[in-house]
Amino acid sequence: MGTKERRQREFNEREELFLNVALELVRSNGLLNLQMSRLAEKAEYAVGTLYLHFDSKEDLVFVRRHPDYFRVAQYTLCEVSWKATSAERRQHFLEANDPLVEIVSGIVEDARRSGDLPPGGATAQELAVGVWALCGGHQQLAHAEGLMADITITDPYRLMCRHLIALLDGFGWKPLSDPNDLGAIDALIARVQREVFNEECDVTR
Repeated sequence: MGTKERRQREFNEREELFLNVALELVRSNGLLNLQMSRLAEKAEYAVGTLYLHFDSKEDLVFVRRHPDYFRVAQYTLCEVSWKATSAERRQHFLEANDPLVEIVSGIVEDARRSGDLPPGGATAQELAVGVWALCGGHQQLAHAEGLMADITITDPYRLMCRHLIALLDGFGWKPLSDPNDLGAIDALIARVQREVFNEECDVTR
């Protein structure tokens, strides 16, 4: 292995270490308490070395992929964090989302071709943004400890599905459903979980 390849491997290994340590700190102290100096200290590197990898903690958070995705998304997509993130990391984020955009657009177009969704109206991306915003908003409220309970919402994810059904029905996406038929909603959730997600995944929690 040449010098260049060895340095690149060492760089990648060091970056992975930083990401893993950052994940530990986020889980123990929360996203807002993540500090670059503390991260460098815990990883046993100089702060300057850490900044060779990431321009800011917002840069670092954009790179990390792990089960706390929604909490990270809430932080990184807020205006302050987005502006503090480097243009390069923003571009990586957008490119990483391209396959999802293509999948969602394909689903919408398939629904139009089959007659399940009326022609015209909102574009695939316009429709998807509504779903994205609705889900993101629900996630943010659900993760605000005690908030949903305080307003007597006992099952925020089932409520999210009810709102999604109402939104898609508003666009005329067949089959139309009754957002107040909780039994039918639970059956639909179970079907999506069975056909789309792994058996271990519980989308209602």
